[in-house]
Amino acid sequence: VGFVRFCQREPEACAPHGAAPRRSALTPAQWDLVFGVNSYVNAKVTPASDMELYGEVEHWAFPDRAGDCEDYALLKQRYLEGLGVPGSALLITVVLDNRNEGHAVLTLATSEGDFILDNRRDDIRRWSDADYTFLKRQSEHDPQKWVSLQRELDPSSASSGGTASE
Repeated sequence: VGFVRFCQREPEACAPHGAAPRRSALTPAQWDLVFGVNSYVNAKVTPASDMELYGEVEHWAFPDRAGDCEDYALLKQRYLEGLGVPGSALLITVVLDNRNEGHAVLTLATSEGDFILDNRRDDIRRWSDADYTFLKRQSEHDPQKWVSLQRELDPSSASSGGTASE
């Protein structure tokens, strides 16, 4: 609900990326740029819940001074795209943290693999090194579509689950 309302307020941030998704080329200069944006946003934005800021349970927004995890991810996405990183390589991702609580991070899809930009830490980790359970992320084609990252379950073992298809 928060993301849908965000797209109604900020339609340009939710526009499809085009026909051919691109991964970002991970050069030393690109890595410095990504690291700088991640550290800058983490330092600039103060953690605060949507309830504290907006009186709502779920409200996605570009933060000015304070925000929650998806707000950090949105701002990093906006800055990096403005600095030339392809939008199709900047995917907001929903995870479960080590306390089994929902959390949002930004996935950077690169020529060297996928990396996680997280408001909880300044270092940038490969997705495979993150201690999260990955649930879903934005589609490389259209940020308004979400792709399941859960493994397909054997139909005889469970009644829910998804595939990594759009």
